[in-house]
Amino acid sequence: MRTRMRKLSSQILMAQLVILAATIVIGFLLFAYGERAHLDRQYEARAGSIASAVSAVPSIRSCMAHEVPGCTATIQDIATTIRSKTGASYVVVIDMHRVRHSHPNPALIGQPVTEPIVTVDGQVHLGADNGSTGRSANGKAPLYSPAGRMVGEVSVGIKESSVSSALAKQLPSYATWFAIALALGTLASFGLAAHLKRRTFGLELDEISQLLQEREGMLHGIREGVIAFDRRDRVSVVNDEAQRLLGLRVSAIGQHLNDVLPDGRLRDALAGRGIRGDDIVLTDDLCLVINRMPVTVAGRPHGAVVTLRDRTEVAGLRSELDGERGLTDSLRAQQHEFANRLHAVAGLLQLGYPDEALDYVLQIQGTAADFDNSLRTHIEAPQIVGLLLGKAAEASERGIDLVIAPETWLSESPEKVQALTSILGNLIDNAFAALATVPAPRSVVIAIVEDEREVVITVADNGPGIPEGSERMIFRDGYSTNDQAGARPRGLGLALVERLVTKLGGSTIVSGGPGATFTVRLPVGQSAVSVGSGAPE
Repeated sequence: MRTRMRKLSSQILMAQLVILAATIVIGFLLFAYGERAHLDRQYEARAGSIASAVSAVPSIRSCMAHEVPGCTATIQDIATTIRSKTGASYVVVIDMHRVRHSHPNPALIGQPVTEPIVTVDGQVHLGADNGSTGRSANGKAPLYSPAGRMVGEVSVGIKESSVSSALAKQLPSYATWFAIALALGTLASFGLAAHLKRRTFGLELDEISQLLQEREGMLHGIREGVIAFDRRDRVSVVNDEAQRLLGLRVSAIGQHLNDVLPDGRLRDALAGRGIRGDDIVLTDDLCLVINRMPVTVAGRPHGAVVTLRDRTEVAGLRSELDGERGLTDSLRAQQHEFANRLHAVAGLLQLGYPDEALDYVLQIQGTAADFDNSLRTHIEAPQIVGLLLGKAAEASERGIDLVIAPETWLSESPEKVQALTSILGNLIDNAFAALATVPAPRSVVIAIVEDEREVVITVADNGPGIPEGSERMIFRDGYSTNDQAGARPRGLGLALVERLVTKLGGSTIVSGGPGATFTVRLPVGQSAVSVGSGAPE
């Protein structure tokens, strides 16, 4: 595997070098082609200049104008001299009848050329000529008599071998520069390969591909929500479960946290503000356990990873378990109380005081019967009566007086009875918790008043009260004034009450001093909401 990955890395480097070498070679060939074209134009211009110079020679102009015998030899001698001095391959002078008066091959003198005279327009013409001496760079100039009459044409050619020779002399210097560029490109390729190796932490392509597949499989396969943020709190990774729990879309990736979630405790927890390890956050529909871990790479911060666990069902089961535990504690308290009373009755009988024992039993019976009758007189709903009987037993064990206010009245089948049970249970548990460190006497007063418009629930205690300035903070999930060591996470009971009351269109009012008083108003006539009782917090 390691050998194969090393070969893959080498192949990437070799591919870069091949591309670089091919680019350099093609560039060199294109440059050579361009330079050859440039030399062709340069030598054509040189041939045209020689032709213009020949056409300006006075003796040639006179000879061509008067056609004096022996002028052809003179023109040939002059053309031969100029050809040898300039390095031209030929200097040909022709008259208006296209007859040659000079040529490198004396046998062709006096013979007509096949091409027409092109300089009749009075201009110098440049181009390539495939003449009898081979391919040449050609320049043609008009020939005028001393009187200014056109009498012929001068054609000068420079062999292509001369152009190729000049190009061959220049190419080595250019090839040196291209070789230097290739060497620098090779070094740059090695540097780029090393840089990419560092940026990918030494991983090869197949390793990166495998890691990506594993990451995608892990992120979208686990049942926990995972959302990652960069150093600027922008969403970089979000899996399917996190999208479901937070109500996000795939388009949230790359956006800032403040742009995808509304202000509130959930956003604060995801941003790491006020979160302590596994923290519980309530949304409108879910109970989430959030854990945020910062990420550091090479000693530098690179953002954070947040995991979200849906504990809605677990919270519901815990609420039911707490209800069963409360009932068990109530029964245990009653059993303990009844056992103490039986011991007192048995002791009075053993001491021979039957009348005192009878009075004691009647007194006990009257007290319990009075509280039971008081509940049933003011409250006709069996579910609420059962809840208050259990809370009364728990209050007796804790040394708390549970008092039902005389104005209490609740019908047999009130609206939203399940919601009333949850709200009342959480408020009573909150009052009991507030009285845990308060010396006797301790009391909790409950009032439930129903009329045709609303149901008003009031729970008051004589505890320490609400800290000043925290009247609304106590309804935030996670907020608690009870930070006892070893205590289970608290701060959800009042948050559940607030969310439930808000769903039902009601309101919650808190007042303090002395103690605390919670007043909940629920309008009558709206659709009931089925809500399980919240866990006492």
